[in-house]
Amino acid sequence: MDELKKDSHLPRPPLAYRNEDFLKHPDARPLRILSEYLEPLTHFRNHKIRDTVVFFGSARLAEDGPMGQFYEAARQLARLITEWGASVDGGVNRFVVTSGGGPGIMEAANRGASEAGGKTIGLNIGLPFEQFPNPYITPELSFEFHYFFMRKFWFAYMAKALVVFPGGFGTLDELFELLTLVQTRKLTKKIFIILYGSEYWNELINFKALVKHGMIAEADLDLFKFADDPQTAMELLKAALPLYRKPAEPDVPAIAKTLVKPEPGDPAIAKTLVKPEPDVPAIATTVKPEP
Repeated sequence: MDELKKDSHLPRPPLAYRNEDFLKHPDARPLRILSEYLEPLTHFRNHKIRDTVVFFGSARLAEDGPMGQFYEAARQLARLITEWGASVDGGVNRFVVTSGGGPGIMEAANRGASEAGGKTIGLNIGLPFEQFPNPYITPELSFEFHYFFMRKFWFAYMAKALVVFPGGFGTLDELFELLTLVQTRKLTKKIFIILYGSEYWNELINFKALVKHGMIAEADLDLFKFADDPQTAMELLKAALPLYRKPAEPDVPAIAKTLVKPEPGDPAIAKTLVKPEPDVPAIATTVKPEP
């Protein structure tokens, strides 16, 4: 082996966080997941997004299609919510209209909020069809997710209300996941849920049959309300959300706490559940038992 030159050296390897091969490797999956939490959080803080009203509904509903009335209704309701949210004092953005970022009902929601002059969020996800960011999202609040569960995290954890328009598998998945979180009280906050289009939803899902067969409780039917026009939906939201119309203190997202069942002999956790901290800032922290 030839003698190495005195000043010879290998080229510097890339820093780990700039090594694209590593970041795409399965071993780096935790970093990719974490980035889909931290990057949106940074933007929400920078833009003083306090909380949201989330719109779900079909990507296939067109403004001029056979169910185009729902597109127009979502657009009108999003405008009303944005105008109402702008009236809330506190120096932060309240009840920001949020959608899945794509076409159809998602586009209608972002469009109405944009036309009202407000910020509006799009939580897009890469799919082989349908799902491309619509042009009405506030550019700095347009996000692209790889992981469905991280996208759902951001739908759930800042939402004060959910408005669900007619949709297919994706809409049903999102609706029932949120209903389950509310029913099981996994979140310490309450999310107000409106099913828009009572005829559609009652034809699609026999809620009373679920009660009849003992699959849900009668009281579970109170977890959501129906609305058939934007004005009624807006009045329901105004009646349900006054609790949150107090001025927000810090300009950070109101990320909901999850309810943790206290272990026997853990007074610190029990105390936290009995006397929760104010929902500002509502970013969950780890609670450790006191000595």
